[in-house]
Amino acid sequence: MSHCHEYEKQYTRRDFLSRTSLGLGAVTLGALLNPGKIFSNTTIPNSGIPGPHFNPKVKRVIYLFQSGGPSQMDLFDYKPLLNKMNGKELPDSVRGGQRLTGMSAGQSTFPLAGTHFDFKQHGQSGAWVSNLLPYTAQITDELTFVKSMYTEAINHDPAITFLQTGSQLPGRPSIGSWVNYGLGSGNENLPAFVVLLTKNKLGQPLYSRLWGNGFLPSQFQGTQFRAAKDAVLYLNNPPGIDEMDRKKQMEYLQRLQQMQYEQIEDEEIKARMAQYEMAYKMQTSVPEVMDVEGEPDYIYDLYGEDSKKPGTYAANCLLARRLVERGVKFVQLYHQGWDQHGNLPNAIKTQCKETDQASAALVMDLKQRGLLEDTLVIWGGEFGRTSYSQGQLSDTNYGRDHHPRCFTMWMAGAGMKKGYSHGSTDEFSYNITEKPVHVHDFHATLLHLLGVDHERLTFKFQGRRYRLTDVHGKVVKAILA
Repeated sequence: MSHCHEYEKQYTRRDFLSRTSLGLGAVTLGALLNPGKIFSNTTIPNSGIPGPHFNPKVKRVIYLFQSGGPSQMDLFDYKPLLNKMNGKELPDSVRGGQRLTGMSAGQSTFPLAGTHFDFKQHGQSGAWVSNLLPYTAQITDELTFVKSMYTEAINHDPAITFLQTGSQLPGRPSIGSWVNYGLGSGNENLPAFVVLLTKNKLGQPLYSRLWGNGFLPSQFQGTQFRAAKDAVLYLNNPPGIDEMDRKKQMEYLQRLQQMQYEQIEDEEIKARMAQYEMAYKMQTSVPEVMDVEGEPDYIYDLYGEDSKKPGTYAANCLLARRLVERGVKFVQLYHQGWDQHGNLPNAIKTQCKETDQASAALVMDLKQRGLLEDTLVIWGGEFGRTSYSQGQLSDTNYGRDHHPRCFTMWMAGAGMKKGYSHGSTDEFSYNITEKPVHVHDFHATLLHLLGVDHERLTFKFQGRRYRLTDVHGKVVKAILA
């Protein structure tokens, strides 16, 4: 027996009355408002797509997410007094009774740990950057630093989930899914939302729900591209099935699913139809975008030697540029390994070596192609690190615990104020002293740049209208050009 027949057997009187009342109500209202068009064949373009609400400055986004929490005072937030007071106790007046993680709450002492790395000012903006990031230092006049970011989560999973979905609790749609839902795609043959992970990296776990659709229709979830023979799992035809066979199968499936939708009116059926159609188109578009052999040597030199190795951070940055060139609206890169509770001086060198050149190269590459004018690049993690050492402090080593009270992110590209540093922290990079930016403020600003009012991009689920910014958040106009 078919699924449709099974559904009809379970169709209750309540279902009938509900559907009939809604249907009659809609016809009646439509007839009153516009009797000439109620039964016409006209349709609204992009039906179901809520935005944009105003002219966008940004057409596409590349989000370079640094999982683990990069240490702001070792990279961007220069604190000479912290260095001068190295080894001395964190003043109680600075800590202010703020909560600590279970990893350092039991410490009897909290010795301040100055950075082991030199800082210099760069560019016309005079931005302070650590010598760990020589390539990023070269593009500071293209960057907008937000040094006063803060979050409510003190541990990795809720903090990453918060940055990626607007809630510490799993189950909400990711940023890319909201953008996909709100704005649709700029390419008919590739997903609007693509995810790239640095392969063979150890660190805090990254779950697929971080780029999931949550309660939005499943067609809006992120599509992970892998550094393997099959970039997208189960995309290729099995042995014995050629392109014509697959096309016929797709046409037959679409007819069946359309029949089922007419019977059940479940929106997930439409989502499934859209996913099948996209998968079919991706059979030719994905191999083309993944084939980087035609890139000239100067591009590989720009991104670094790792860009020739599929799955590395550098290779993914290069791939991100190829994706946005082809109209992909939101590309999310994840790079693990920034969780440095111990051995920070050595570990952070490795992280910077893997990411610095490629991050800067991506900005420069987009600029030379004219794409930076309407592309936004974001760099940052889920929180910052403590100014005191977790565990024993020595002349050659220190570690830093999680710190949600302040951290640094940078952005570059469309709509951003170039060569600008927003907000500031105290002399220990422990508390924000000026212009705080909450995670929801960051989300509101991102959507604003895309032409979306964050308060109007909503989806009704279980009786409540949800949005990415939950119940608060404001656009940070000071960082906008």
